[in-house]
Amino acid sequence: MIKAWARVIICVFLFIFVFGNSSYADSLSVWNDAGAILSSSLEKQEVTVETSKVSGDKWTLPYVSAHSAILMDAATGDILYNRDGQKQRPPASTTKILTAIVALEMADLDEITTVSEKTDMVGESSIYLSKGNKVKLGELIEGALVKSGNDACAAIAEQTAGSVDEFVRLMNQKAISLGAYQSNFVNPHGLPDKNHYSTAYDLAVIARYAMNNPVFSKIVAQKISTINFEQPQKSEIFKNTNKLLWNYPSADGIKTGTTSAAGKCLVASASKDGRRLICVVLNAPDRFGDAKRLMEWGFNNTAIVTLGKKGDLVGYYPGFEEKVPVVLQRDVTLCMEKTKIKDLKTQPEFAKKISLPIKTGDVLGNYGVVLGDTVLEKIPIESKQDYKGSPVNIYGTVNRVVDHFLDLLDKKG
Repeated sequence: MIKAWARVIICVFLFIFVFGNSSYADSLSVWNDAGAILSSSLEKQEVTVETSKVSGDKWTLPYVSAHSAILMDAATGDILYNRDGQKQRPPASTTKILTAIVALEMADLDEITTVSEKTDMVGESSIYLSKGNKVKLGELIEGALVKSGNDACAAIAEQTAGSVDEFVRLMNQKAISLGAYQSNFVNPHGLPDKNHYSTAYDLAVIARYAMNNPVFSKIVAQKISTINFEQPQKSEIFKNTNKLLWNYPSADGIKTGTTSAAGKCLVASASKDGRRLICVVLNAPDRFGDAKRLMEWGFNNTAIVTLGKKGDLVGYYPGFEEKVPVVLQRDVTLCMEKTKIKDLKTQPEFAKKISLPIKTGDVLGNYGVVLGDTVLEKIPIESKQDYKGSPVNIYGTVNRVVDHFLDLLDKKG
């Protein structure tokens, strides 16, 4: 307490006798006002909800049977629900989301694929390819996503990259580029392998990206699909394995997966009132029920909050003879539980050591959005204009003088 009062007295003394300058006083006043302005984010941190389901005899979260589950807002990437979302598990056929997006970005959908003997021999779920069949790549992607054909995935890999091994290398490269760092894929279809794994979070990241591709999002929203063969000329009609498309009106994708090692899995997407949520449930006995309950909870209990727009003024950098306006470097939005929005606080931090001259766009600190003890958003704030001004940074100088003086007091007493 003594140290705090000493700091106040010293600061007042210095301002009156050393820095009795009206322009600096104005800067300081605005600096104080800036602390009340809501803003922003450079490094997003996960916003997780508490895991308790009951509060005051009321259910605060839905029942979830999944061993791992993630609910993500597609617009912001914020995590709204997280149960062991970083735990590595077999992803089964949800792997095919990544397979499809790699092929869509690397190859022409009208390319004709000739089915190889290796493709013909891939087992389990199938679109009934045989050696020598000719099928367009776009039809194979549809067969992989709607019918979950393992043979279609092998054919896609060979056509796109020349071999399954090379295609798998590209899959892993793409996953890392998207931020899915806890995953490793050894095949394009998801059949069990001890070295083939992902996480609910990584799959949500991949799915969020994939749903921005209009071809992908159109395919996964189909309840029924017709796959056309070029040779022999025939058509196969398949029903989508994602039953959520039938029993949840807001559902618009994405992919199921089932193996003995992975259990029942689902990566799902739903859109409602202009929002999209991505849900991943792994090893979930009630995967469709889990996804539906989580989606409804998300739509009803969370909201996107806009805290600022790129270029918004958030204050003036303190300590120079002239006001140096500081603005947000980018838009600031986050998605969170509606009941917690009122508890949001902001925490401005201006850099203490700034080298002159200042140029437009120079980062002068950051602005954080805080909930309790957790920083939810932290973005850079930058100078709106050039400034050559005085080389004296009063803000930094005062703090250094005060800190040095208080250190001397501590040593003496």
